Parts: sequence; C-alpha cells; structure tokens
Amino acid sequence: MAITRKDFLKLGLVAGGAGLAPSFGASASPPGGRGNATTGNLLRSVVRLPKPFRVSLPVPAVLEPVRSDADADHYEITQKVGKAEILPGLQTEVWGYEGSFPGPTIESRSGRATIVRQINELPVPVSTHLHGGRTPASSDGFPTDLILPRHRSSEEHSPHAHHGNPDNKAGWSFHRGSKDYFYPLEQRAATLWYHDHRMDFTGPQVYRGLAGFHIIRDDEEDELPLPKEKKDVPLMLCDRAFGEGGSFLYPSLYPSLQGKGGVKEHYMEGVLGDAILVNGVPWPFMEVSNTRYRFRILNASNARRYRLALEPEAPDGLPFVQVGSDGGLLGSPIPHRTIPIAPAERIDVVIDFSRYPVGTKVTLKNRLGLGTTSRVMRFHVVRKEKEESTVPRRLSDMSAFQALGESNARFTRKFRFTQAAHNGHEVWAINNKVFDPSRINVRPKLGSTEIWEFATDVHHPVHLHLAHFKVLSRNGRRPLPKDAGWKDTVDVLPGQVVRVISRFDGYRGKYVFHCHNLEHEDMMMMANFRVV
Repeated sequence: MAITRKDFLKLGLVAGGAGLAPSFGASASPPGGRGNATTGNLLRSVVRLPKPFRVSLPVPAVLEPVRSDADADHYEITQKVGKAEILPGLQTEVWGYEGSFPGPTIESRSGRATIVRQINELPVPVSTHLHGGRTPASSDGFPTDLILPRHRSSEEHSPHAHHGNPDNKAGWSFHRGSKDYFYPLEQRAATLWYHDHRMDFTGPQVYRGLAGFHIIRDDEEDELPLPKEKKDVPLMLCDRAFGEGGSFLYPSLYPSLQGKGGVKEHYMEGVLGDAILVNGVPWPFMEVSNTRYRFRILNASNARRYRLALEPEAPDGLPFVQVGSDGGLLGSPIPHRTIPIAPAERIDVVIDFSRYPVGTKVTLKNRLGLGTTSRVMRFHVVRKEKEESTVPRRLSDMSAFQALGESNARFTRKFRFTQAAHNGHEVWAINNKVFDPSRINVRPKLGSTEIWEFATDVHHPVHLHLAHFKVLSRNGRRPLPKDAGWKDTVDVLPGQVVRVISRFDGYRGKYVFHCHNLEHEDMMMMANFRVV
C-alpha cells in the first residue's frame, strides 16, 4: 500500500479507541432535525469580527489569456503568498492563485480548449483540480500528481512526507515548479471552479485561499434572455475563523503544512468558521436595481452547509428561480423558497428584485446558522431600471439527461461512506477502506453506464471526478428539487441511500471519488476508479 495510515494514527489524529461520533458545532445547526444539520465543529475567531453589511461585494477579476491560437486559449497562473484586507484594518496572509482570494475567474467557450500553466511559488506542493471538468486524467489534479515548489528539492516532498511508504512510490508523480493543465471543455456551459487537491492537505490549502471560478459559456446559453454581464454575478460562499492579526485560523497539527497532515481531534468531523465570506469578504452588501439578477452560487466551504433564504421574503411568490446546477442549465426553471447547498455544489438562481420597493434592504440568510453564521450578505435595492431579461419556460435541451434511465445501466455498485476500524482505531473510509493512491477500486468501461449507490453515517457530499450524473432516488423516493439536472456532487444526508446514474465517456484513465467535506477527504475518505 503506497499510503498507510500508521503514521496518521501515531500522530494522534484519531483518539485511541474513540470513534468519530458526529458532533455538531455550536453555531453549525439550529434546532430542526439531524437531517438539516451541518457535520463539523465550530472554530471561533480570536479577533473581533466586523459588523455585517459594511463592505461592498467584490467580483473576482476575469483572467486574460497570455496568448490564443487556432487550437486553444493559454493562461498562466502563479500560486503564491499574498496579503488581503479581509477584516478592516488587518492584513491576512493568503495562499492564492495570483496571490488573490478568490483566484481570478477563467471564462472559456464550450468546445474550445483551455490550457492553464500553474506555477507554484508557494512553500508546499500543490495539485489543481478543475471541479466539474470533463478532463483527461493527466490534467485532472490527482492528489498525488504534485507540482513542487520552484525552489525546493523533490526529496523534501517525497511520499514519506505524506504518510507514505518510501519503499513504495507507486501512484506518485512530481513536476518541478509548474505544470500545464489541458482542458478540452467538450461539455455544456456551466459554473465550474478550480481548487487545490493535494494529498492530505486539500482542507488547509483551500482554506488559505486556493479556489477560483472557471465559467464555461456556449451558444445555447448566450441566446437565452437570462440576466447578463454585470447582472450575472458569481458568489463564492465560504466560512473562516481568524487568529491574531487577522490570520486564517485553522486547526492543523502542523501549521507549516510540511510533512504530515491532519487536524486536531476535535475538528475531525469538519472545520466550521464563525465568519461567512462572499467572494473573500465578510458579510458584504450589493447595490442592485429593481430588476432580475443571475447569481452563480458556489459553496466553497470546507464542511459548512447552508440553507439560503431571503428576508423579507418576496411578497408575491417564491424568491429563488433555479436555472442551473453543477453541470449547467436545467431543462426548465425551478422555483424555491429556500436553497440548501452542500460543500462543492453550485446552484445558479435568478432573483427578481422588482418584487421589492426601491429602498428595501434584502438579507440573504443561512437558515442552518446561528449568530454570526445566520447571515450571508445583503442586497440594497437602490434604483429603478428597465427590465431587459426574463426567465423562459424552456432553458436547455435535456434529451440526453432524460434518456438516461436504469435500463441503460450495466452495473450497480454500492459504496458506504462511514467510520471504519483501521489498526484498532476509527477513521473515515469508503467501504471500510482508506484511500490508497495505487489501488483501483472500480473499473467502469469507457462508454458504459452504471448506477452507483452512496450510503452514509453522517452528512457526506459525494463528488465524482470526470463523470456527471443524474440523481435517481433518495431512500427509494424521488430526488429533492435541488438534485435536478446534471450533477457532479450530491449531498447524502445521514442514514440515506442515494442512487445516481452516469455514463463514463470521454477519457480513459485513473480518477477519484470522495467526500467533499475536506477534513473527511484529507482523512482518507476517497477512492480510485479507472475508466478502461
């Protein structure tokens, strides 16, 4: 086995003989039932948090290609240490794409290749995953396919430094200083995101800022009369806690992120911060006109779930109209009163502010939060404008989605995401096995269709690389409204069995699927599949 958990257990990441009983942080989940809770524990800031709704919402800059040719658009992104004034008057060190948090947005066209050269000027290895991308395995951001820092030797970052066995380096690869990621983007318009995916350290490295939007556009979406340009707004939601001087506070056992990973035992269920950030700033406000806006909502939190609601509610109807999901546009819009969203999920919604008089302040609330985590941001309806958009009844051709049914499936496979005993201790695992980068758990054939069943003990947002899927059922019943459309991440609630169906086309090679609670992922709740 290339990666063992022996060192992991020696470090005390799991209490001797103690299980991983679910523990819900103080501000994580209000009363209302375990199924609505957030799995994790609250990490409290040690500095005073600012009053909400004092800072205007920033929108991440769109990155320009360094060159374009007949075949592709070429980008360069340097991952480096930067400074940001996240809390007023304090400077927070971020590890960011181009030194910013969030990173710059990449906008691509469906069917036109994008090549991104990722340059690593951080003090640790990195691996970049395009989440939601249908990507060749060599560019998918496998957790042991690492870009080493420019100025450090490969010996400093051998598998031994990642709980590995130095006598077995199977499954590991290293790139000196940079790597070119090739994204064919043979897929529909969608809201994707890119983030770090380093073995054992995804949680702290994303927490420090390594996340950004990658938006794919196509002709079908362009022709729709949905809100566009400045009324098409990406919203990256995440929670953080802050230490002395405004630093990001995270309970790593080794804060340098050198050597072995892991968090303090109390936070094994997940790290929940007490400050809600949107596009990198706490509780911002946004001035809007009394017209429709499209919001591309991404939950980039390590572990926190949200149930989004507007206050006051729209006086004449449901406030959110969902037009897209992880994999792009829905076939037709779906109205919602509240929107549940788990880590790594994306939901595109339209909000019609004409339902509110000019001068109204509308708060985006989190019904799963208490205190500081119950508020997300605020909209100020400040002016009248002519409405130039609408939400049509038909959004996209979903014939391929609708045709995908159980009769198409070649196999049904079952995966249980739970605690498991390992060397006398309890760890996070899939089918009682911890992650081994050299072990192939499943071998779907290229072009085949399979049903995968996910069962859980506590909340686990399950993410498949490469494959988009259709949610068939939850505990034998219909999927939730939020499950509509093509998905790459599904929120499996405690005690549930969720069945999804996917066609494994596109590329051969080795990929992973895992829980996207990043503390669970880092503690080995991940497995490999190889498309053959």
